[in-house]
Amino acid sequence: LTILEEFRANAEVGTKFVTVKSMIDYEKTAELLQKKDYVSGCRTLLRLHRGLDFTRDFLRKLSELNPEDKTSEACKVSYQETLAPYHTFLIRKGAGIAMAYGLPPRDELLSKVCKDVKSSIEALPEMLKYTDEVYNRIQVLYTSNDLLALP
Repeated sequence: LTILEEFRANAEVGTKFVTVKSMIDYEKTAELLQKKDYVSGCRTLLRLHRGLDFTRDFLRKLSELNPEDKTSEACKVSYQETLAPYHTFLIRKGAGIAMAYGLPPRDELLSKVCKDVKSSIEALPEMLKYTDEVYNRIQVLYTSNDLLALP
């Protein structure tokens, strides 16, 4: 986020980073996506986009668990389906260990993040609706501009 915020605050290029579409158009037109020494807004947002995909998938699975169910298996499945293909072997193994030993049961996890577990579970469907909308809009833009495979 800091990278994108810095682009927005930059007097020279800030107007090019007002929307996702304007950022994509600017970086493609200026051929910045091929530059090795350029920190790309498109590449940065793609990483955040992938993180959102993992988060929304994990939260969807979390909402289907019972209060005492372990969250680690749901997290592992979400990770395998979303982020793992973009990570090296060592990162995948490290993430697997962290998930297996670092995640508590559903309600314990939610109580650490939210004040009221019950209202958090009730709010998940609506929150997921909005995260799906954001994810799908970005996915369409990146797909139509052939940017999903940025390194």
